[in-house]
Amino acid sequence: MAIITDPVLGEITVHRSKLARSIKIRYDTRGRLVVSAPQLTPLFYIKTVISSSRDELAALVSAHAPDTQYLDQQQIGKSHTLAIVRSGLVTEPSVKIVQQHIVATIPHDSDVTAKAAQDAIREVVADALRKQAKAHLPRRLKTLAAEGGFTYEKVRFSHANGRWGSCSSTGTISLNIALMKLPDELIDYVLYHELCHTVEMNHSDRFWRLVGTHDVHYKLHRRQLKKHTPHV
Repeated sequence: MAIITDPVLGEITVHRSKLARSIKIRYDTRGRLVVSAPQLTPLFYIKTVISSSRDELAALVSAHAPDTQYLDQQQIGKSHTLAIVRSGLVTEPSVKIVQQHIVATIPHDSDVTAKAAQDAIREVVADALRKQAKAHLPRRLKTLAAEGGFTYEKVRFSHANGRWGSCSSTGTISLNIALMKLPDELIDYVLYHELCHTVEMNHSDRFWRLVGTHDVHYKLHRRQLKKHTPHV
């Protein structure tokens, strides 16, 4: 088994099998992309297939994302609030960021839970969460790394996969912008989790002991995190 870390899709598990006759990519029940390939398929070729299909794979992941309804006065991340405005002057949803508000203007007689409105809102919500993530997460990661004696190469952001975060073998930490929906203690848990992967690239007992050294309540935080979804 191999792990490919894609800058957009996150970690992708590769299984080679004597029984496989072609390369197939699926979305598993744990929220991960999995590649099945013939046993002798070179890894670079699998990466090429993934790269050429990235848009389709991102759509596949998005299609499996749980439905999130965006409603009036809903808190979006740490610093934005959604405001729904009904107007007889528009024929389709229009959404924009106005200071700390995401303002969604929809036709007067339309339903905010309709797909067109929700899709338009979700697109701007992603923009807002990305801005929040870029402003907060790198600084917090740097602080926790310095306190814990960790080093990493760089930070990337994504929301096109079902993972809160990942760490490549080269030390690149990828963080999901949906982290900004979480309480601060769960954000820190995810950041510590990925920082510990810079030392232990696995989920062995030694890895979890390391996590516990930096987050004594990691078992509780791990359970709490399962109640949230890493989708925008």
